[in-house]
Amino acid sequence: MRDPETADTGADRTVPEAANALGTEPSAYLRQHAGNPVHWRPFGDEAFAFAAARDVPVFLSIGYAACHWCHVMAHESFEDQATADFLNANFVAVKVDREERPDVDAVYMAATQAITGEGGWPMSVFLLPDGRAFHAGTYFPPRQLPGRPSFRQVLEAVTEAWSERRSAVEQNAEALARGLAAAQFGAAVRVDRPPEPVGAGLLSEAVEALAASEDPDNGGFGTAPKFPPSPVLEFLIRHAAARPGPAHTAAIARDMAGRALAAMSRSALFDQLDGGFARYSVTRDWSVPHFEKMLYDNAQLLRLYTHWVRLGGTAAFPVAEASDVAARTADWLLAALGLAPRAQPGTSVSGTVQPGLPGAGPEGLPEALASSLDADTVVAGRHAEGATYLWTPGELAGLLGADDGAAVARLMNIGARGTVTAEGSPLHPGREMSAGDKELWQRVRPVLLAARSRRPQPARDDKVVAGWNGLAIAALAETGAVLDRPDLVAAGERIAAYLERVHWRAGAGETPGSVVRVSHDGAARGIGGLLEDYAFCAEGLLALSSVTGKAHWYLLAEDMIDAACSRFVADGALRDTAGESGQVLNAQGGKAALDPFDNAAPSGAAAFAGALLSYSALSGSSRHRALAGNILELLPPLATRAPRVAGWLLATAQAALVGPVEAAVAGPDGPERAALHRELLLSPSPGLVVAVKEDDDGGPAVPLLEDRGPAPDGSPQVFLCRGMVCDLPTASVEGIREQLARMSS
Repeated sequence: MRDPETADTGADRTVPEAANALGTEPSAYLRQHAGNPVHWRPFGDEAFAFAAARDVPVFLSIGYAACHWCHVMAHESFEDQATADFLNANFVAVKVDREERPDVDAVYMAATQAITGEGGWPMSVFLLPDGRAFHAGTYFPPRQLPGRPSFRQVLEAVTEAWSERRSAVEQNAEALARGLAAAQFGAAVRVDRPPEPVGAGLLSEAVEALAASEDPDNGGFGTAPKFPPSPVLEFLIRHAAARPGPAHTAAIARDMAGRALAAMSRSALFDQLDGGFARYSVTRDWSVPHFEKMLYDNAQLLRLYTHWVRLGGTAAFPVAEASDVAARTADWLLAALGLAPRAQPGTSVSGTVQPGLPGAGPEGLPEALASSLDADTVVAGRHAEGATYLWTPGELAGLLGADDGAAVARLMNIGARGTVTAEGSPLHPGREMSAGDKELWQRVRPVLLAARSRRPQPARDDKVVAGWNGLAIAALAETGAVLDRPDLVAAGERIAAYLERVHWRAGAGETPGSVVRVSHDGAARGIGGLLEDYAFCAEGLLALSSVTGKAHWYLLAEDMIDAACSRFVADGALRDTAGESGQVLNAQGGKAALDPFDNAAPSGAAAFAGALLSYSALSGSSRHRALAGNILELLPPLATRAPRVAGWLLATAQAALVGPVEAAVAGPDGPERAALHRELLLSPSPGLVVAVKEDDDGGPAVPLLEDRGPAPDGSPQVFLCRGMVCDLPTASVEGIREQLARMSS
């Protein structure tokens, strides 16, 4: 089913039978496969109609540009002519970028896990021409291994089953689709009834449940592989800042968040030379990263370290150290993922990025942010995982001299035996550095960074994903405010302008606007935005409006929220996709549902609840507040049994419990108003919303500012409210602090 609101996907155009159709796709991952002898097609009606016409199954391969094992399988199998010939003769091959089509990825991941008991990427799924899955796996090697058949064996077995046992194949597909429907893939959110509030006790119980699964020695939760638990950490920081609630869980939350943030930033997960975080660690102690760097991870982590600074830190992870991590992450984000205005067509298909050389516009700021850097570096024509980032003792000594080289090797855990390759290891102290350590590191870091920049660099996936850029806007705006970095706020505004210009389709009359999920080379292409895109963008724009005081960003967020309500709320229920492909619906038994679980980023539902809550506080809209409450009704079954997948719901519930507190800043612009505004932006109060009355806007565009004006003497003042009850206006920083303390208790 083609979504009428999307831009051209290329998926419905006619493709010659003997052709690879990926060369002009917006996804770098798909374009990486454009030279394969496999006749790949993008996911869409054309590919499935072609399979039906040929009466062959669909081979669906799902991965992403920064995935190491995706590169391995591509080199071993998809670049092999004999394998390609067999695939082309017996299947219609479809390639999907999971970052471009997370809706497709989620459904077929559920099918893969149901069939095999495991999941991951590359994902290899065999489908009927109507989209229902009947067999699946992940990576298949070119030759049989113990317990794992070769890819050719799998292809031959599926072909034989299709030819000789078709009825059994179709029965299996139908049974799997019914099973996914019966398992209620996702959950239902009813929006046609008053919501039940979430109590403070449930949030304290969630903290205790998280404490039971914490790894206190290494920070974070669970065992290897270990991912940054970003949504959960946001909840813990908010819980630590909030009252009411038992004081002991606030302390537990603060300590857990601090241990995780400190451990990650001192580990190999964090690029000690250039900043930025890898996607995850294959070890429990964060010492061996999987080296891809994702925008969605780094945007969230940047915001988390900034919120930790606002909270005040702890002795074990002080504000100064967290501020440095935030600043270096922000600088890396703009330098490594920043895209110059309208990159020339045909470039950056597998382009590289040099640290410290931003893809910046005339003002030195990027127009938008790319999706990721690859885990692999191509060295002598072969993909080598993490090759850019690995060091040996000999290399350190050769660059720094024997004494400094040996000292850095000891400090950064570079031993004679490598942790990633036989000799190579990533730099990481694994502990807080002493004053002497810091002096040494600051002295040698430029030398090592310059040497590393001369190495081959990982490829960049330069597609722009709307929602991930929305996450970055919020992080850059808030970090700029807290660290007093106006350049970061300006970068957030430039990215917001790009999203408005390229990804946003403004509505007309009664027709709401719409978001396009992906753009490439300055042109939007692909499916309409998912719920997460609308939610992340609205969240970012509301944060940007709070920091800049510009109503324009609030109004754009309002339009996106209204569009999301129109697009994703139907028949009294919320869903997280719209205009779904018919094949995706078939795969889950014809049932469209909502996925409430956080993954690496917050779920679309949880993020939408957060954006709705902030918007309702600024607008006074009880309808949007109620919708946020309806979504939060997903929380009680998850809060204590599965809090690690409900972090953003918990964080939003914490903000709702506190109020959120509403702050209106009025009066003439100048140093006095700036001081009041900054004090509010430095507050860790969960969900605090801030609006600033512009001097020349002709009237308050943000309803929270209505009837708000300067003090009788003409000086600026702040109005603080919570739950439709307002305190007396205050014109001092001390007054703000006193009122916020009362409202948070």
